[in-house]
Amino acid sequence: MALIPVTILTGFLGSGKTTLLKRVLHESHGMKIAVIENEFGEENIDTDILKTESKEQILQMSNGCICCTIREDLREALQLLAAKRRKGLVDFDRIVIETTGLADPGPVAQTFFMDDEIAETYLIDSIITLVDAKHSNQQLDDRQEARRQVGFADQMFLSKTDLVTEAEKEALIHRLKHMNPRAPIRAVHFGDVPLSEVFDLRGFNLNAKLDIDPDFLKEEGHEHDHHDHSACDHDHGQCEHDHDHGHQHDEHCGHDHHDHEHGEHCNHPHHHHHDDDVKSFVYRADRAFDPAKLEDFLGAIVNIYGPKMLRYKGVLDMKGTSRKVIFQGVHQLMGSDLGPEWEADEKRVSKMVFIGIDLPQDILRQGLDQCLV
Repeated sequence: MALIPVTILTGFLGSGKTTLLKRVLHESHGMKIAVIENEFGEENIDTDILKTESKEQILQMSNGCICCTIREDLREALQLLAAKRRKGLVDFDRIVIETTGLADPGPVAQTFFMDDEIAETYLIDSIITLVDAKHSNQQLDDRQEARRQVGFADQMFLSKTDLVTEAEKEALIHRLKHMNPRAPIRAVHFGDVPLSEVFDLRGFNLNAKLDIDPDFLKEEGHEHDHHDHSACDHDHGQCEHDHDHGHQHDEHCGHDHHDHEHGEHCNHPHHHHHDDDVKSFVYRADRAFDPAKLEDFLGAIVNIYGPKMLRYKGVLDMKGTSRKVIFQGVHQLMGSDLGPEWEADEKRVSKMVFIGIDLPQDILRQGLDQCLV
């Protein structure tokens, strides 16, 4: 039986989760969706729209969707829904889990890795983070939860962009990309997102695609040319252009746009305008990895830094196999899989992206270098 896809919807209060959810629950889209309101016992802000006057936990909607409000464990709710579905008591094709505004999506995502019964029934399709363009800079400055939600995202939707200037919007997108270069960012009007952009994104799967924003890669290559000459030689033209691009925005953000992430490389205090603790970096290598060394190193790193590692993924060239090796993880939980064959004319390059809280880039880079054949 096919696994049931799960979408985790996260984002700060006022970012538009409720509006999006309302649409999912009430639109006649022909999909049968179960929505799990993940309250964790907090005061539920959206009671009125989810019509939970009855004491029932599971509600049937007119369009065939169901809503399940949980105050207990997410795992129990998922098991309950799966059991009812098997018995033919409820029918649904997919699940949307809405986390509360301050929730860390990490434990929610981990539920799908840790429990065999859950893993045999459900599959995370993607984590979607809604970002309120008007208030998010303040939220990102003040709340680590907001920064974590950005770090975890497979897809970001930017709401309320009509309330900010184009320059403010660009500056925010730039900031978000430095925290998470894997997640596409799309500006949306309230509740207007086509459902095709919400479901079946396959952002979380172990696939051979490692989408990293190309602008981010240019900047990475430029900053770290001592790590990766090949990438930088190739990208120099664009690097030059990137600096110019930064200066256009100087008056809005008080420093060269190019350097959000790389505060640590320079001594100008004004570069720390948004020195977010959630950061990402990309590692590339054109020599193969030694599988045993890499496994030992990643195991050790995850043991030490696991709680600070939000999301990480790699498509790797491993000695001893003609196929790509794909690995990814959330906090301490890591999984890997064999992907497609390397094409005959394809350059065998390993690429990894790490998104985490104050991760020690130098230690990771040096350790990974030492795992190369």
